Amino acid sequence: MENVIIATVLSFVITYFAIPVLIRVAELKHLYDEPDERKSHKSRIPTLGGLGFFAGFVLASAVCVPAQQTFPLQYLLAAFFIIFIVGMKDDLVGLSPVKKLVGQLIAAFVIIYLGNLQIRNMYGFFGIGELPYHFSLLLTYFTFIVVINAFNLIDGIDGLAGSVGMLVSAVLGAYFLYVNEVLYAVMGFSMAAGLAAFLIYNITPAKIFMGDTGSLLVGLVNAALIVKFIEVAGNPAGKMPIQSVPAIAFAILIVPLFDTLRVFAIRMSRGRSPFTADRHHIHHYMLALGLSHSQATAVAILSNIAFITLAFSLQDIGTTYLLSLIGALALGLTSVLFILKKRKEAEVASMAAAVEVPEVASESVTKPKILRVNTETVLQDK
Repeated sequence: MENVIIATVLSFVITYFAIPVLIRVAELKHLYDEPDERKSHKSRIPTLGGLGFFAGFVLASAVCVPAQQTFPLQYLLAAFFIIFIVGMKDDLVGLSPVKKLVGQLIAAFVIIYLGNLQIRNMYGFFGIGELPYHFSLLLTYFTFIVVINAFNLIDGIDGLAGSVGMLVSAVLGAYFLYVNEVLYAVMGFSMAAGLAAFLIYNITPAKIFMGDTGSLLVGLVNAALIVKFIEVAGNPAGKMPIQSVPAIAFAILIVPLFDTLRVFAIRMSRGRSPFTADRHHIHHYMLALGLSHSQATAVAILSNIAFITLAFSLQDIGTTYLLSLIGALALGLTSVLFILKKRKEAEVASMAAAVEVPEVASESVTKPKILRVNTETVLQDK
């Protein structure tokens, strides 16, 4: 318990005092996220926030993990440094989607293969139990890549990625603390504390963004935590076994995971790359309805908490039924949001058209006519 408390305080303090320094460095070196038609901010914002909570998180984890529980800390830290370098290069000079994906795969390889962390059981989903080794590896790599990119893609408005990352890390950290998995408890609370300090500067009006350096790190850390959670919570002989654990894991990550899978499906159905930028994310829908960044973030966090509560309370119904229920409910709520957005846009368009018509009519009535007489004495109307 002491290790977790120290790690939480240390990560928060380091991040809190590092962020103002990073803001100043970004201003001196002109390291900004430039606004454009797709982005919701209208001014240049520094993008080095991820470096701040990376420092707090890594130092707290390295110092506070007990010596008798260090495996696989060395491989986890190595993977975090790899993803940090990938994100930092993308923030500073840009990086193609293919190179980013390769970096993510290398980081995932270090954790999965060297750290021996993978999803080995589906716990009754569609009647599937223990997975074949190679399929288990494939599913684990897929999980890592999707979760990493999920946090990267929801980082579109002030406070959203940081708030969701803090919630997920804190929930998983609390579970690991209860079952005495101190290494992962330290990681969970260190990340949550670092993000809490970062959010002080990121909540609207944002003074700094986390950039890809931060969002990729948050995604990788939570991917590792969620895979470990599935392994530990699914063990019936564990201290706190949980039924329907894949469905509960999905509920914990519902906001970034469902939004990413939905957006990928929309883009591919239209013959576009899943990594093509657009405005089909759930937070874009909420902004279109007139919500502020803070309000949209609050709705997302409260929805995530509601899904987690629902999943834990209905874990007895089985993995397949619970996962289907969560997916159907998320799809229904998103569809309602989409319909409200389209209705709002139609109302705005009709109001704009109604304003323009009287102006045209009044001009046609009040515009003076110029009469000229031609040589044949016929009046012409100009």
